[in-house]
Amino acid sequence: MTVTPHPVPPPLTARRRWTVLAVCCLSMFLVGLDTTIVNVGLPAIGRGLDVPTRGLEWIVDAYTLVLASLLITSGALADRFGRRRVFQCGLAVFGVASLACALAPSAGVLVAARALQGVGASMLSPVALAIVVNAMPDPRERARAIGVWASVFGLSTAAGPLTGGALLAGLDWRALFWINAPVIAAALLLSAVFVPESRAGRARRLDLPGQLLLTLALAVVVGVLIEGPRVGWTSPAALAGYAVAAAATAGFVRVESRRAEPLMDLRLFTRPAFTGAVVGAVAVFVALSAALLLNTLYLQHTRGWTPLAAGAATLPLAVGATVCAPWAGRLVGRTGARLPLLLAGGFLTAGGLCLVRLDPDTSVPLLLVSYALIGIGIGFANAPITHTAVDGLPPDRAGVAGAITSTARQLGSALGIAGGLVATAAPAELAHASRPGWMLVAACGVLLVVVARAARTKESPGPAATAPRTAGRGPLRRSRAL
Repeated sequence: MTVTPHPVPPPLTARRRWTVLAVCCLSMFLVGLDTTIVNVGLPAIGRGLDVPTRGLEWIVDAYTLVLASLLITSGALADRFGRRRVFQCGLAVFGVASLACALAPSAGVLVAARALQGVGASMLSPVALAIVVNAMPDPRERARAIGVWASVFGLSTAAGPLTGGALLAGLDWRALFWINAPVIAAALLLSAVFVPESRAGRARRLDLPGQLLLTLALAVVVGVLIEGPRVGWTSPAALAGYAVAAAATAGFVRVESRRAEPLMDLRLFTRPAFTGAVVGAVAVFVALSAALLLNTLYLQHTRGWTPLAAGAATLPLAVGATVCAPWAGRLVGRTGARLPLLLAGGFLTAGGLCLVRLDPDTSVPLLLVSYALIGIGIGFANAPITHTAVDGLPPDRAGVAGAITSTARQLGSALGIAGGLVATAAPAELAHASRPGWMLVAACGVLLVVVARAARTKESPGPAATAPRTAGRGPLRRSRAL
């Protein structure tokens, strides 16, 4: 394959670098917002389109599932064809899909439009991170920038229910999608003016077999989790789903281990720090998605709160995530990823444990304290996880680095929605039925504490920090040749 070298652009000024970060954060706010803004509007959507509660799950997970499936390929496309070009294409697709969601006449059309939104969002999340990483060559400045980026992403996902509740207070559920239009227009204009074009030094071939197998495996796993309570966990349909998921996963591992340019270099997972970052990303977003959904169902169905009140209850979560994410970025720059990950695990565990005895009369202060603890945990987690994943890969693979972490996040969101649903419970029984969901949130915090053991500190970088800079040695030798 002929390699076409690309000229190295001149370094950006400090003002331009942080302007680029602001533009990328604007797009990331959009992606994160649409991951959770629909949650608070599910009851209204169900009434408006005459959809049973069980069918509403796909309106949420169609977006996150497609997003998780395509992130790595979108990152590779951006490295190949230009990150700004793919970024702007993603904005356009996302905008068209948002219009389709707002105009959807039926649940089927809405699910399809949400899937198309996921296609557009997959071109935004990893590409935005890759643009930021390439614009910030100084490691300390990059760590601070990633802290801001993670803060915006955490704020957007946490603020989704509050924003959705405010829109539903005066408008119908279609406003949840109309709100995207001005943000997309602003991001398109600003990216054309301020974001420089960049791409990887060497273009990689696309891995279509790997992409198809990854999509199949994720779709079947999430589908079984969603439909399992309805069809039965030991029914023939569920057993067939288990078999297909296992076969697709095994096929994916086999195909990726044999390809010269795989979609996902599986040897990266032999490095504890990188594996820990991916596992931690899944755990954080399982906890966040489950907590937000359980909050919506409990407060609206069991306690009869309005969507605005239910969304406002998550304000402590949003504030905790927003305040602590930049702090975590500074901690990563000074001490490494281990300390903020330990703090994230501790706060997340405490937040989940607060509600493992939830009942219909649980005090509102306890609810708010729990949400605040969970938000603080989310805030401390995002920056070290993102930094560890990006720091563990060669710089010219920044698009794929961001894509792998973002895939883990969106997979966690999909699993959190599917695993945290208690849709079959009656309103009076929902509080008790949701207790396993809060135990799941606490378990995710414990898992983050375990992950922190694999994270490096700045004083003792270890092999993980030096591997990407050492040519010809270690498990990344072949990846650098790619």
